Amino acid sequence: MTVGSFEVGGASAGNYEGRVTLFVVITCLVAASGGLIFGYDIGISGGVTSMDEFLEKFFPSVYAKEKNASGHESQYCKFENHLLTLFTSSLYLAALIASFFASATTQKFGRKISMTTGGLIFLVGAILNGAAVNVEMLIIGRLLLGVGIGYANQSVPVYLSEMAPPKLRGALNIGFQMATTIGIFAANLINYFTSSMPANGWRVSLGLAAVPALMMTVGAIFLPDTPNSMIERGQKDEAREMLKKIRGTENVEQEFTDLLEASEASKRVEYPWKKIMEPQYRPQLVITCLIPMFQQLTGINVIMFYAPVLFKTLGFGNNASLMSAVVSGLVNVFATFVSIFTVDKFGRRALFLEGGIQMIICQISVGVLIYKVFGVAGVGSFSKEMGNLALALICIYVAAFAWSWGPLGWLVPSEIHPLETRSAGQSINVSVNMFFTFIIGQLFLSALCHLKFGLFFFFAGWVVIMTAFVYFFVPETKNMPIEEMNRVWKAHWFWGSYIPDDAVGLQHHKSVAV
Repeated sequence: MTVGSFEVGGASAGNYEGRVTLFVVITCLVAASGGLIFGYDIGISGGVTSMDEFLEKFFPSVYAKEKNASGHESQYCKFENHLLTLFTSSLYLAALIASFFASATTQKFGRKISMTTGGLIFLVGAILNGAAVNVEMLIIGRLLLGVGIGYANQSVPVYLSEMAPPKLRGALNIGFQMATTIGIFAANLINYFTSSMPANGWRVSLGLAAVPALMMTVGAIFLPDTPNSMIERGQKDEAREMLKKIRGTENVEQEFTDLLEASEASKRVEYPWKKIMEPQYRPQLVITCLIPMFQQLTGINVIMFYAPVLFKTLGFGNNASLMSAVVSGLVNVFATFVSIFTVDKFGRRALFLEGGIQMIICQISVGVLIYKVFGVAGVGSFSKEMGNLALALICIYVAAFAWSWGPLGWLVPSEIHPLETRSAGQSINVSVNMFFTFIIGQLFLSALCHLKFGLFFFFAGWVVIMTAFVYFFVPETKNMPIEEMNRVWKAHWFWGSYIPDDAVGLQHHKSVAV
């Protein structure tokens, strides 16, 4: 047995009758558009906080520090300001709290209601931000955006995992991450053009967040709910008909029976938040906590939040820094396609491991490069050649994240939980992700000021740890029906002892090979 890797036997693993229907593909694409609001916000905030007009109006001390520089100040510290980072990171604190309310909404009213709610709240936040006249209005708008993202990120990945056929669950679920990357790229492009407007460019950038919010809200209104959610709410006949529609066959009894069995087990659980703490759910709980934490400790949001600010720190001019962010955003989009086409063929583990190694190499290289130019004092400037090399290394790093930890950080936690703990598990996934996004977003500019080039070594060290964790403790989940996922855990060298022999999904499939 190879440590951390195994094959699960059993005739029916991933072999429910059915085909990939146009209906389910379109449905998943519409649902995945929920990632647009998340991506747009990630991309827009860094560009806006590098615009002079925005800084002068809301953060005059940062503007004065930037404009009155004598040339001897540390490049590492030029944007350090806790109120400025609060503008970016407050959203993620709100998303953390909202994800727990979203869990109850998703379980009681269905996945589509949560998506619709998230879109509407995000829309209000976008309007407030675009019309902001003071910092307080900005922060309130950001908090509302966070609530919207908390609802969307809690419900969309679960919706996609439940609607998709097992053999395409990875590709269709990654549609959420693809929409996120498109949102980031669109935001970077909009920032590039609005930065040259004579006035109110930042208002246009922030206000246009209403567009993806409308797309998500309108799309969610017309989406059907998942068969899993319908059964969970007692709509068994409707669930069977929906299952026939999304699988393109009348013979859905095997999958429908498994869904009913999972639902019955779920109904016996009165307190899912208490249940998920029991030993038999330990594998899912540990991975649901660590995967989103690790995703943020890759350092990706240092690039995505603050790409224009980071490139300005590296000596790029205002337009050049914004265009560099556009380039890295475009790489992010195209690299995500790699994941879509390979995740169900080569599996989750292969992408995690390759992406991790590639990110380690790039982060160490960027850290060395910055040290060579700025040293410890932070005084110096990049030549055109060195700047282009830094941009190339950052793009290679972004590509690695985009086909590994980016999409898989949302896919894996959304597909590993049994129905009885799925909503609670996804809320934990979102809340842990948002907590560490908040921490890194709030502390990055200060960390850059104090750790200097060592910040990139810090993140590289974490990527070494998370890559080792995946190798030893994250099993392969490709092609496994979502309601039979306990078979994966039962077969694992470490986690198997936590799963009881009568767990859901094991009763009809006793032939498990390790």
